[in-house]
Amino acid sequence: MAGTCSAVMPIPNTLALRYMAPMTQNPPSLRPDLAPAAKITDASRPGQPTIGMVSLGCPKALVDSERILTRLRAEGYAISPDYSGAEAVIVNTCGFLDSAKAESLDAIGEALTENGKVIVTGCLGAEPDYIREHHPNILAVTGPHQYEQVLDAVHSAVPANPDPFIDLLPATGVSLTPRHYSYLKISEGCNHKCKFCIIPDMRGKLASRPAHAVLREAEKLVQAGVKELLVISQDTSAYGLDRKYDVNPWKDGEVRSHILDLTRELGKLGAWVRLHYVYPYPHVRDLIPLMADPSNGILPYLDIPFQHSHPDVLRRMARPAAGAKTLEEIRAWREICPDITLRSTFIVGYPGETEEEFQHMLDWLDEAQLDRVGCFQYENVDGARSNALPDHVAPEVKQDRWDRFMAKAQAISEAKLEAKVGKTLEVIVDDIDEDGIATCRTWADAPEIDGNLFIDEGTEGLAVGDVVKVVVEEAGEYDLWGRPS
Repeated sequence: MAGTCSAVMPIPNTLALRYMAPMTQNPPSLRPDLAPAAKITDASRPGQPTIGMVSLGCPKALVDSERILTRLRAEGYAISPDYSGAEAVIVNTCGFLDSAKAESLDAIGEALTENGKVIVTGCLGAEPDYIREHHPNILAVTGPHQYEQVLDAVHSAVPANPDPFIDLLPATGVSLTPRHYSYLKISEGCNHKCKFCIIPDMRGKLASRPAHAVLREAEKLVQAGVKELLVISQDTSAYGLDRKYDVNPWKDGEVRSHILDLTRELGKLGAWVRLHYVYPYPHVRDLIPLMADPSNGILPYLDIPFQHSHPDVLRRMARPAAGAKTLEEIRAWREICPDITLRSTFIVGYPGETEEEFQHMLDWLDEAQLDRVGCFQYENVDGARSNALPDHVAPEVKQDRWDRFMAKAQAISEAKLEAKVGKTLEVIVDDIDEDGIATCRTWADAPEIDGNLFIDEGTEGLAVGDVVKVVVEEAGEYDLWGRPS
């Protein structure tokens, strides 16, 4: 993958991305916070106004892009898969790290060069002066999830020309992911004040969607053919806290805006349900029996951003967690659901991190035996409180620690995958290439950030989106190979 963005448009040079390249191993250096590269397959009628979209950053930003495009489609706009076919381009930016800001600026510059009419939105849009300093010729700048302002800017640049007999809004809106899986955003914002993060400054405090609204969207997605729902937010465990866990009407009964109640209802819809960005609060333990119950669709999978293990580093981060207590929780989860897959992200080289603190994290990882692990080298972000902390770690030390950490994580992954050889697993088919090689994922694999299972023969009867049983025949460091059972 070139760069750290997830682009909707096929961008012609160094920012170009591959979508699910067959037989390519998922590298350990992959940024763990990124959305899969999006796909657009849209046809326009003669004379129809056409907009392009470049979507950068995380799955939450991808959902924002989908919502913007859904509104535009409803107003009669076509969505162009390339610069040349677009009358204007929206760039949905990422501002999570300084390196992501730089890539967002590069993407804006490229869109200006290739198209000329550019509207900027997303997290970096919260800094309009910074963007205009580098690119004064953009048409407009809006912040994250400011859909109305984006639409106003599009209307000014490319007036709508809807045909009410043709331009009908699809029942499920516009999706930028493959048809068989979809992200489901349950809340926006975050109440935490982690010193290295500026997301709450850009996206605000926790704002949860009503439970019945989330469930209605999920139900429509499943009815439209979605086989896997990926639940996302800034803090999934805290869902509903801001609403005081209010009760909402649903079907013939009621449902609370609480992650346990929401998850239980999602599990009844007939699709895989995968939980991301789950903080290890005590009530998360109540979710694990749902994952151990094969009668519902809740996958035995938790994506938890631990970030570090040493209590002093966690305090300097202002993180709401403690390494020792987390190990106790992991043990409790595995007692309830032995097959649970745990994925997490970590930061090495945080200001003040000593060799002893780093070694503590390696030892913690040895004990925790996490299945899937991503890792960042710490970097300053404009506006983050961690910038002012003393004793910043030298770049060469951060690189050395990242190398050692990923070597440890890779060895754990390899051993865990080797233990799956000979087992029969359920997989979902993501892609089948021209040679008949199928790229699939098991319950343990989220799109793009985790590994794959490849089937290289006997795929004649398979189709993208199928859920099938596979016998695992071979294991690598991050991927599996198998045959239909």
